[in-house]
Amino acid sequence: MSKLFNAYCRVFQKALYVGSSVLDWSKPELLKGAGSVKKLPAVIKEKGVSKVLIVTDKMLMSLGLLNGLIEELENAGIGYVIFDGVQPNPTINNIEDAVELYHENGCNGIVAFGGGSPMDCAKACGARIARPNKTVPQMRGLLKVGKKLPPLFAVPTTAGTGSETTIAAVVSNPVTHEKNAINDHKLIPKIAVLDPELTVGLPKHITSTTGMDALTHAVEAYIGKSNTPGTKKAAEKATKMIFDNLYTAYENGQDLDARMNMLEASFLAGVAFTRAYVGYVHAIAHNLGGHYGIPHGLANAVILPYVLDYYGKSAYKKLAKLADIAGLETLGMNKEQKAKLFIAEIRAMNEKMGIPSKFDQIKEEDIPVIVERALKEGNPLYPVPKIMDKMDCEAVIRQLMA
Repeated sequence: MSKLFNAYCRVFQKALYVGSSVLDWSKPELLKGAGSVKKLPAVIKEKGVSKVLIVTDKMLMSLGLLNGLIEELENAGIGYVIFDGVQPNPTINNIEDAVELYHENGCNGIVAFGGGSPMDCAKACGARIARPNKTVPQMRGLLKVGKKLPPLFAVPTTAGTGSETTIAAVVSNPVTHEKNAINDHKLIPKIAVLDPELTVGLPKHITSTTGMDALTHAVEAYIGKSNTPGTKKAAEKATKMIFDNLYTAYENGQDLDARMNMLEASFLAGVAFTRAYVGYVHAIAHNLGGHYGIPHGLANAVILPYVLDYYGKSAYKKLAKLADIAGLETLGMNKEQKAKLFIAEIRAMNEKMGIPSKFDQIKEEDIPVIVERALKEGNPLYPVPKIMDKMDCEAVIRQLMA
């Protein structure tokens, strides 16, 4: 990595940090608590929305999780049409199908119902409606939407992505295997519903990987160079809540307190990273997901400790602080020891919840493209503790290979 390019990245990040202070970072209004999803239709009606496109997936439909929402929409006299074709990594075709259904049925609002994939699909659908002359790839990057979306209401059914409060939507291109990350504050939903009853039936492997996804958001935001006092506070609180509640939610999915705390932690981590950004964990995860269909939360969980190892002393001070906040036994340790204990605890959490430490999908011949695309996403945008070059990125990816 040349000193000139390194300096360019830091100047770009600083300019973005200063410029972002004038943007509207309003968080969504929250409906919280058990059964709160049934309160959403009344709020939708108050916003003047008469018919919504519900963006979800077939699994959630089959589980009947939407039944309460649909019943209350009907009671409130709000029309609805359901798009349940969202794929685990939503594609450009998914987005276009949803947009077509929205227009065909005269909708004037969108409800995102599900995990990160329905959220991304709904946001990108809204972006395409707001900017009908721009394709998904043309909106890739920063502030390429720029126009008001139809009213967007987010109902997360996993505690992980934080997408109900973020500026991001990620869409896969099935032809090129690229992931298009759209980042614009116009994508932040108006209303978010945090209802723990919607998460009690999650399979254990989804609870674990989405929870580690939320931890990745908090940690990457916290150790980066674009924090504000608000993002620091949100990341610290999210980290503490995840360490205190994730394994409980994993072991006992019926524990409503743990489920509610994880939803709030995911929301706070989303608040942190939507302003302070993420880092190379996400850059690599997005591209492994695009290439091999690896679920995003699983990718983040596996990659996180390896990238933290790579950052080394550039992240020790902040990771040491997180070790203390997480309640780890750090008495008598220096910053380096605390930081390494924190990373070791992440590995231990993964192992305890059956999350693998390597991927067997990565192919040798794919590594150059994955490296190129990961660095294209990460540099110069992400305000990471230490900037990667191709050799660094390749070395991390090779560590991930089974």
